[in-house]
Amino acid sequence: MPYLCIDLRTILRSDRKAKTHKDYPGVLTRDGREHFTFIETVPQALCRRNPRVFDGKYITITRRSDGSLWPNFKAMRMGAGLSVEHYAFEVYRELLGALKGLVEENEIMKE
Repeated sequence: MPYLCIDLRTILRSDRKAKTHKDYPGVLTRDGREHFTFIETVPQALCRRNPRVFDGKYITITRRSDGSLWPNFKAMRMGAGLSVEHYAFEVYRELLGALKGLVEENEIMKE
């Protein structure tokens, strides 16, 4: 059913007045018999689900929503000069340095 000669109230968040040929995402509601209201919805800013709190050469550490820390390995570059001992030692050093900066000494002792 077409609605002719209606009152349309607009509530815009991005512009003061509606611009010609610009699309506005939003919600249109019928308030009365001949009255409608359009409310522009502004997309929510995307926040990272598990933000990186440490980004090193060998590992990254992310913080989960419950506050726990999750270390993750980066891809290993395989090559002729790969020394397993050197790689493991560098991962250890990086993990140790990252955790010293992120976790207090007494928090570790509680667990």
